Amino acid sequence: MRLATVTPSVLFGLAALGFISEANAGSTAQDWAKINTPTHTPSQSIGTYTSGCISGAATLPLDGPGYQVMRLSRHRYYGHPSLIGVIQQLGQFSVEQKLGSLLIGDLGQARGGPTLSGHRSHQTGLDVDIWFLLSEPASNRPLTANERETWSAPSVVDLQNDTVDYKHWSLDQAKVLEAAARLPEVDRIFVNPSIKQELCNNKAASTGEWLRKIRPWWKHDDHFHVRLKCPPHSPQCDAQDPLPAGDGCDASLAWWFSAEAKAPSKNVPLPPPPLPALCEQLLRQP
Repeated sequence: MRLATVTPSVLFGLAALGFISEANAGSTAQDWAKINTPTHTPSQSIGTYTSGCISGAATLPLDGPGYQVMRLSRHRYYGHPSLIGVIQQLGQFSVEQKLGSLLIGDLGQARGGPTLSGHRSHQTGLDVDIWFLLSEPASNRPLTANERETWSAPSVVDLQNDTVDYKHWSLDQAKVLEAAARLPEVDRIFVNPSIKQELCNNKAASTGEWLRKIRPWWKHDDHFHVRLKCPPHSPQCDAQDPLPAGDGCDASLAWWFSAEAKAPSKNVPLPPPPLPALCEQLLRQP
């Protein structure tokens, strides 16, 4: 179904109906976690990836060709329809390449917003974590409810030596990362720096553009984090800064293996920015 275009006149109409107003600010993660139903409004991502929400979220089916959703008790299997489509495309790719099932971790909550644990992002329906677990033979069969709650994704990185661990890393993992990065909707993918280094060490002349989207980040040794661009018809969505030029296999990657990068941060984490007023109002919609 084609999504309705959200124009300034539509936003004005929503304001006239009381959908956009000076909302009561100060909602908590507990408030957002209690809501398990999306709004029946046009699909929009609102705010930033770390301070935002989603209107009209779609629900990812818990099982589909080439994928299975994990940690069902968290109820974090909602996202923008574009994100649902990307996951299903990657699942179909896994089927076609005979890679087994992709195990899907967190997307976002029914209306996005801050979560009780685990993430500062995943708030606008544009982020998903996908486990590095393709090499497990068991991922080729339907998992039980207990397995979905208790399994842990194994690290694919030898953290002592800053290299990938070939007991768990394979070319299949690289194939999925490439397939995800080549999708035009995808803005960037976060992986452990050692994974980025492995891809750089084995790059071909044609890999520059998609490899640019693979970004090193702390942790991310047992899953990769796919982040989409702000979708069409989401005028309140705040995009990240554009990616730097080049494929990222330069001195900027070497920094991640330096003592400075590995040293514990002495900075006190900043409090999260306030949510947009539209999100505070959206939280209270029936």
